[in-house]
Amino acid sequence: MWQRLGLLLLVCVCSFGGGTLAFLVIPNSPRVTAQSPAALSNANIDAGLLKLSDRFETVANKVSPAVVSIEATKAAAPGKSRPVEESGSGVIIQGEVGKNAYVITNNHVITGASAEQITISLSDGRVFQPGQVWADPESDVAILRLDRGGLPTATFGDSDKVHVGQWVIAIGSPFGLNQSVTHGIISARERGQISLGGAIRIKDFLQTDAAINPGSSGGPLLNLDGEVIGINTAIASHSNSNSGVAFSIPINMVRKVARQLLEKGSVSRGFLGLHLSSNFEAGDALKLGLENANGALVDSVYPDTPAATAGIKTGDVVLQLDNTAIRNENQLINLISAMPAGQKVRLQIWRNRQVQTLYAVVGDWSAAQARLKPAPAQ
Repeated sequence: MWQRLGLLLLVCVCSFGGGTLAFLVIPNSPRVTAQSPAALSNANIDAGLLKLSDRFETVANKVSPAVVSIEATKAAAPGKSRPVEESGSGVIIQGEVGKNAYVITNNHVITGASAEQITISLSDGRVFQPGQVWADPESDVAILRLDRGGLPTATFGDSDKVHVGQWVIAIGSPFGLNQSVTHGIISARERGQISLGGAIRIKDFLQTDAAINPGSSGGPLLNLDGEVIGINTAIASHSNSNSGVAFSIPINMVRKVARQLLEKGSVSRGFLGLHLSSNFEAGDALKLGLENANGALVDSVYPDTPAATAGIKTGDVVLQLDNTAIRNENQLINLISAMPAGQKVRLQIWRNRQVQTLYAVVGDWSAAQARLKPAPAQ
C-alpha cells in the first residue's frame, strides 16, 4: 500500500552547529534546489530564444499588411507568341496622408509593363492598379503610386547602421506564396562585384542568408524593429532557388533614388568617362608594384570626357577619390554617380609605380550615356 501511494510527508532532522534543521519534503510538489551554472545558462538561452521568437512574430504582424504581391504582364519575348507574366513583391510606404501611397519594388519586376498591365494585391485581398509608375533601371528601383489613402504602410530604417551578424526578416511572395516570412542575418555589406546583367549599374548590396526565392524580388528586408533596411533584389544560385546568398538594395540608396524619381521623374548621376576592370586581382596588383589589390584599374578612357581631360590613362589604378580610399571599381562608380555634374574632385592614381594626383570635373551621365554606350562607363 505504501509502496504504491508513496509517503505523504517525510521529516528529516539534521544536526547543524548544535541545533537542528527540519526539511519537509512533499512528494509531487516542485523541489527547491540550487541550479548549476549550466542549468542557469540553458534557462537564459531558452528565455532569449523565446524573446527572439516573439520579436519575429511582432515584426511579421506589424509589417506584413504593408507587403504586396505584384503581377506584371509584359510583351512576348522575341520568337514567342505569349506575353510574359512576371511576379514579384513590394512594400507600401506613406504618400500624401489620406490621398495616396507608394509601393517600392524592383524595376526588373515591372519593366516592359504599362500601369494598366500591373496588378498589386494587398494582404487583405484588395487589388489595385498603379496610377503612375517611375523606374530607375540602373539601380533596379521602381515606384508605383496607389491613388488610395488609409493603406497600411511600412517605415524606413537606416541601412548605414546595419552590421554583419544582425538578425533580419524578409517578407515576400516566393513562387507566388504571398506573405511568406523568412529570417536570417546580414552576411556582408557593400557587395558590388556581382554580375546582374541588363542595365543594373549601381550595385552596393546588403548580403543576407534569409531565404529569398523567385517572386521575393521587391519585398522588404527588415530589422527587428520592423523597419525596412533593404529591398530584396537578387540571389546567387545554380538552381534558381535559395542557396543562402541573397542581395538587397540598402534602403538609404532606395530613399535617394525614390526622392529624385518623385521630384524630377529621373535620377541625375555623375560620370568621369572610364571603363573599369572588374577583374583586378592580387596578381595584377603585384605586377604593377602595389602591395594589395585595393583600387580601380582603368581599362580604357573615353575621348572627350572628364577623365580624358583630367589626363587619366589606361592602366592607371585609382587609389583615392578626395579623402576616400577606393576598394574596388564598384565603389568608385557609386561615389562618382552620387556626385552632381560640375563638382571638382581630386584623384590619387597609381602610375609607373608611384602615386600621382589629378583633378577632374564630374560630368552629367544622362547627357553622355547615349554617346558612351554600349560599354558601361564611369
